[in-house]
Amino acid sequence: MEVKNQCLNDYLEYLKFQKNYSDYTVKSYGIDIEEFLEYLETECLKFKDVEYEDLRFYLMYLKDEKKDNNTSINRKLSALRGFYKYLANEGIIKSNVFSLVSGPKKSKKLPRYFEYNELEELFNIPDKRLPLGQRDLLLLELLYATGVRVGELVNIKVGDIDLGQRNILILGKGNKERYVTYGDYCEEALKLYLSDGYLSLNVQNSDFLFLNNNGGVLTERGVRYILDQIIKKTGISKSISPHMIRHSFATHLLNEGCDLLTVQKLLGHESIKATQIYTHVSTDRLKEVYYHSFPRAKINDNKE
Repeated sequence: MEVKNQCLNDYLEYLKFQKNYSDYTVKSYGIDIEEFLEYLETECLKFKDVEYEDLRFYLMYLKDEKKDNNTSINRKLSALRGFYKYLANEGIIKSNVFSLVSGPKKSKKLPRYFEYNELEELFNIPDKRLPLGQRDLLLLELLYATGVRVGELVNIKVGDIDLGQRNILILGKGNKERYVTYGDYCEEALKLYLSDGYLSLNVQNSDFLFLNNNGGVLTERGVRYILDQIIKKTGISKSISPHMIRHSFATHLLNEGCDLLTVQKLLGHESIKATQIYTHVSTDRLKEVYYHSFPRAKINDNKE
């Protein structure tokens, strides 16, 4: 095996087993780094000898030839910055040349989310009479009730759930633990699934909560497939992803008056800055607050 391929494999194993990154994240990092290594081959450059000037041309290649948007370019730079930092720490290269590179400014986009009525439509799709329908309903309810990431969701074990306190122990990014709570609707879906559908699906005596139709652990890809199939049965024209339901969780909390610090803790964000993107509110909510709070927004018919 070539040295560069061995280095990449070692780095991806480091991300998975030491940094506790999800399989999906590790795979994405691998794809981005492999693309860069292939680019170096076409330019007859060695991965250990990359210089700042080479990276400027690589950015031009991504922008002008690949037509990558700013978000994709920044994601690729982040993957490469981490890879070269690892190489420097291991003594394979002298310094991390990617630490000198700044990516293009990202266009600020508000997170996309579902309205309440759209979520209700989603919740009405799974057939609660069937084991897979019970699982899919719980999947939707739990994603929305807790705002957990998809990687956190598929790693939940039945033993992580405190049914009495309605708490779930979540293993988050960087192997950090936190508790999330859930309400009545999620509790109802959870109890139905555990008492019925889970018993039918769990032919392999698994400890994990979410199982596929063969009794194996449901994967992140499997969750995305399930959500895609659910939204096809609705009249909703939006695309769907687990993260979009997470966005909905945070947005609806803030719209109903929850403070930003609490939302940060519930989402498992290390920094409040990551949570501030959710401080947008809907136009209807703005109007409601304005007309309720501003003293001259409405004429008081009862005034003397």
